[in-house]
Amino acid sequence: TSEENLKVNFINRDGEILTASAKEGESLLEVVIRHHLNIDGFGACEGTLACSTCHLIFDQKAFDQLSSVTDEEMDMLDLAFGLTQTSRLGCQICMTKAIDGITVRVPKDLSDARRDQIEKQSKQ
Repeated sequence: TSEENLKVNFINRDGEILTASAKEGESLLEVVIRHHLNIDGFGACEGTLACSTCHLIFDQKAFDQLSSVTDEEMDMLDLAFGLTQTSRLGCQICMTKAIDGITVRVPKDLSDARRDQIEKQSKQ
């Protein structure tokens, strides 16, 4: 169904809390895009696992309820600034009833692996 009966709260880099409705099965990145949430630089690769700009930090209770991390996601998380034990990429986390109402934190710093690669190439 397309019912938007789930909620997610994003704590933005400046501490502002952005609350959005979500559909079951929708990724956190899709929620941010669909609601035009003002999170600077978020989701630059549009969910293709080619950057770490949708890096989010979960509290331990919510993190324990998430699906397993894939090797591809770990590779991108390794490039993220402010990595924590409960960091995940928003493009890989889909909303479920189990995590309805979660609050996730956007890290203070942003790393875009694609931009970093371009900067490395331009210095050569």
